[in-house]
Amino acid sequence: MRIGPYQLENNVILAPMAGVTDLPFRRLCVELGAGLAVSEMLSSNPLVWQTDKSRARMVHGDEPGIRSVQIAGSDPELMALAAQHNVAEGAQIIDINMGCPAKKVNKKLAGSALLQEPELVQRILRSVVAAVDVPVTLKIRTGWAPEHRNGVEIAKIAEQAGIQALAVHGRTRACMYKGSAEYDTIRAIKQAISIPVIANGDVTTPQKAHEVLHYTGADAVMVGRGAQGNPWIFREIVHFLQTGKEHAPPTGAEIAHVMRRHLHALHKFYGARGPRIARKHIGWYLQGNLQHIDSSEQFKRDFNAIEDPQQQLDALETYFVNLDER
Repeated sequence: MRIGPYQLENNVILAPMAGVTDLPFRRLCVELGAGLAVSEMLSSNPLVWQTDKSRARMVHGDEPGIRSVQIAGSDPELMALAAQHNVAEGAQIIDINMGCPAKKVNKKLAGSALLQEPELVQRILRSVVAAVDVPVTLKIRTGWAPEHRNGVEIAKIAEQAGIQALAVHGRTRACMYKGSAEYDTIRAIKQAISIPVIANGDVTTPQKAHEVLHYTGADAVMVGRGAQGNPWIFREIVHFLQTGKEHAPPTGAEIAHVMRRHLHALHKFYGARGPRIARKHIGWYLQGNLQHIDSSEQFKRDFNAIEDPQQQLDALETYFVNLDER
C-alpha cells in the first residue's frame, strides 16, 4: 500500500490513540511489524503547543519508519498552521482526526462531531492539503449516529479535497466504543472512492483482520485497542495475511524482554512523569491478549503505587522471578 510517495512495509497499521501511541509505543509496534504507526492526536490550538504533553507528542526526530502525525481541530486556518508546524518538526504525513468520539473533543466541534458539518469538513481538508507538501490522510467514523451514517458522503468529499488515504472506524460517534463494529459502510466507502481505504474497529486477531479485509475490500487494516499490551499482534497479522498460518505466540522470555524495554523507554522519554504513564501499559501487558501471563491483581496494585522509576523496574524483575519459580 502507498500513501503519496511512501510505500508501506505492509498493510497493517497502528491506530492513533490519545495517551497511548506515544513515541516509545510507536517504535515498539513498528519493530514488531506495524507497517505504519500514527501519532496520538495533537491539538491545532497553538496556545497549547508548549505544554509538556504537546511537546512530548511533537517529538518525531527519532521515529522509526514513516512519520505520520495526527492533528485535531475545527478551524481551517488553525488546522493548516498545525499541519505546517508538525511538518517543520519532522512529520512526513499529516493525518486529520474526524473520528474521536470523546466529549471534550466533540464539544469543540472537533473529532467525529465534524461529520455533522460536511461543508466545514470540506473547508478543513482543502485548507490543510493546500498548506503542506506532504500527503494528508483522514480518519473518520461511519457517521455521527446509526441513523445518520454519512461516511460515503464524507469519503467523497475527502477524495475530492486531495486526501490520499482514508481510515474508517466501523462505529458512529454515538456508538462510542460500544457494541460491535459494522463493516458494511466501510465496504460501501471502498466501492465509492479510489483512494486507499483503511478498515478500523475490533481488529483484535489475525483471523479478524483477514475477515475484515476480505469483506470490505479495504487496502489495509488499522489496529487500535487490540495492540494495547499486545504489540506482537502486528507480526501475527502480517504473517497470517501472507501465509494463512498462525505465527507462534511470544515466549515468556520475549514478553519479559519487551516489557522491560518498554518500561525503560517510558522512563527515559517522560522523565518524572514516566512511572505514572507506565502503569496503564504494564496493566495491559498483564491482561487481555496475553492470556498465558498470570495477571496478578496484587502486583498491579503494588506497581501502581510506585513513583520511583528504579523501584518500578525492580518490582517488575521480582514479578518475573516469582513467575519463573512457579
